[in-house]
Amino acid sequence: MHFHDCFVQGCDASVLLDGPNTEKTARPNGGLRGWEVIDDAKTQLEAACPGVVSCADILAFAARDSVVLTKGIDWKVPTGRLDGRVSLASETSNLPGFRDSIEVQKTKFQAFGLNTQDLVTLVGGHTIGTSACQFFSYRLYNVNTTGNGADPTINPSFVPQLRALCPQDGAAAKRVDLDTGSATQFDATFFTNLRNGRGILESDQKLWTDASTKSIVQSFLGVRGLRPMNFNVEFGRSMVKMSTIGVKSADKGEIRRICSAIN
Repeated sequence: MHFHDCFVQGCDASVLLDGPNTEKTARPNGGLRGWEVIDDAKTQLEAACPGVVSCADILAFAARDSVVLTKGIDWKVPTGRLDGRVSLASETSNLPGFRDSIEVQKTKFQAFGLNTQDLVTLVGGHTIGTSACQFFSYRLYNVNTTGNGADPTINPSFVPQLRALCPQDGAAAKRVDLDTGSATQFDATFFTNLRNGRGILESDQKLWTDASTKSIVQSFLGVRGLRPMNFNVEFGRSMVKMSTIGVKSADKGEIRRICSAIN
């Protein structure tokens, strides 16, 4: 949710605003979960120290805490963000899409000062959480006329498992783990799954099939001959970097009393 917030209008909690045609209503944000967690945190903070902690900062803290609670790394979260007053569904095209090529993904990240290593690292956040069948089931059926008919970048032995979860004629909203076998633990097995052709989203699997990102995935996996990198450590660094995108100045921001509405 923090990631989806920062890529539209900057890290300003614009993704939390209710209303017609807000970011929350846009298709790329249709799979986000946990609005009530943010609202509960805000309620408690407003009771303890009214008007001090922004919803944007709460999102940044919650993102860090979700990693810690799933046995990932801790990092110090910079604070002082203000909440924005603008939220437009039309601007969610800035978000990386599940069918985007690596070049398109790179361009979208570079627009916010994030490099290719940041891209691979932050997508690694898919080591926890779920997606819905509607975002990847097209990869399972009638992709080609040879073999099993599925996207050839999917491991053939994995296809029946995915088809059982996402039948061709329905279950569009059914949730499926993004990191098969380790969806509740923040670790590097997401990248192991990509190496083994078990990525759920097309955009995720492309991190392995594109040479410019594959070497970074291999570094996280400790492949011999490459500089090894600790995924957890790099994730914390990239999250801090991302969390400073488009921070609002005092004349364009506020500290909301309720996260779903401007003051």
